[in-house]
Amino acid sequence: MNLFTKECKATTDLSENPRGFNESFKISTKYLSKDQYFKGPTKKQWLFLHHTAGWQDPYNTISAWDRDARGKIGTEFVIGGQSVKGDNEKFDGEIVQAFPAGGYAWHLGTGNNPVHTNSVGIEVCNFGQITNGKTYVDVVANPNQIVKLIKPFRGHQYWHKYSDKQIESLKQLIIHIGNRDSIDVRAGLVNMIKTKGSYEAFDFYDLAYVTKNKGMYCHTNVQKGKVDMFPQQELVDMLVSL
Repeated sequence: MNLFTKECKATTDLSENPRGFNESFKISTKYLSKDQYFKGPTKKQWLFLHHTAGWQDPYNTISAWDRDARGKIGTEFVIGGQSVKGDNEKFDGEIVQAFPAGGYAWHLGTGNNPVHTNSVGIEVCNFGQITNGKTYVDVVANPNQIVKLIKPFRGHQYWHKYSDKQIESLKQLIIHIGNRDSIDVRAGLVNMIKTKGSYEAFDFYDLAYVTKNKGMYCHTNVQKGKVDMFPQQELVDMLVSL
């Protein structure tokens, strides 16, 4: 495993000086074993947002991918978070890269197609939906870690809250990837939020549309019935600010 911290800097100005962009921010790396991802390189044309449906430590997330028996599963980046129990903020907002730029691993469940092989994935450490005060693995959630949406999203109104640091790190990383890979991060999800509304944008599902219209999307946009990133207002506000 290769573990170090580096500073990243935008290479182009595709985002037209987005508000709040920090040209230097930290990305640590913990690379998967070489047989756990595809080296590529492939031309990146899409960016997909996910959350892990798990604990807060991004390094443990990558280690789990490395030792599981599912094959080459993972995303290039993972953003650490707060414990759903409310007792650990050590990795909150920390960005970790799981394999070198240009590579890829299975992260969409859409098969071996360009949207999958030519996309970058970001996983945000988060447990997802909360039911009766508990996660789907029956862990009691601290009330400070729970957000109530104004209406249910994909059958759930209570969710594990994305932290302020996670959202800020996600913003910087989105801009960095957009610049690095010449992806228009305002196309796709952001444009749909502005034209259709946040719930409709996150709930939108049409793989054929996404294939034809390159840009940034959520996992929910390409896999029917998937419970993944949800329209927390702070996240939505960040996305429309890009």
